[in-house]
Amino acid sequence: MNRHVTNNKSQVQVIARAATILRALEEENAGLSLGQIAQRVNLARSTVQRIVSALETEKLVIAATPNGRVRLGPTILRLAASVRSDFISLARPFLERLSEELHETVDLSTVKKDHLVFIDQVIGSQRLRTVSAVGETFPLYCTANGKAYLARLSESAIEALIGRAYAQRTPKTLMRIDVLLADLKTARRTGVAYDREEHTLGICAVGVALQDPLGNSVAISVPVPSQRFPDRQTLIAERLIATKRAMETHMNSVAA
Repeated sequence: MNRHVTNNKSQVQVIARAATILRALEEENAGLSLGQIAQRVNLARSTVQRIVSALETEKLVIAATPNGRVRLGPTILRLAASVRSDFISLARPFLERLSEELHETVDLSTVKKDHLVFIDQVIGSQRLRTVSAVGETFPLYCTANGKAYLARLSESAIEALIGRAYAQRTPKTLMRIDVLLADLKTARRTGVAYDREEHTLGICAVGVALQDPLGNSVAISVPVPSQRFPDRQTLIAERLIATKRAMETHMNSVAA
């Protein structure tokens, strides 16, 4: 019995270490050496070598260079793409319902380091509406969805990620970290973040942030032409928060 428990613990430990190694290789397109991986995950190089060898057998990692660097392999990239596709499919009905309720465009984006990438969009029914291309990238500091994500981080993490001063996109862009942090303090309290023509003149937005089933940060935002934003911002914020809660409840029920 004790041997069985010990074996189970050992297997769980190996899986946890493998996951840590895979996370260390994330965004490392040029790969890492075994020594670099060992340093990042705080494991002995021999332990890293054994786990990497097993991961290579399953093509979860592959050689990045002839001199021993490895990077994420096609198997894990295929699995990640499948999960992303599944999450977009899961989120789509919630985005459509929100767009129908508000008659506005609804965007879904994911966070990639210091910027956002739009991964899905439901276009609103208003004649005057805002549309961005799926795949387009946006900065974090001057967008509603980006600020919703930043509000989930500590002040030190925000500074490490985007620095202390930012490029001016419009006359209303928040360009200093102290001003941005004051705005994010409100976002933390209310659960929503606002872009008041900070990225593009004539366009305002409300955004919320959450995590997909893999723990990746994603955000939902509703961009609105600025002339109708003041009368609609409270309703948009309320419906965004309700949509976020409904999505999180659904994901938890699926995972259970």
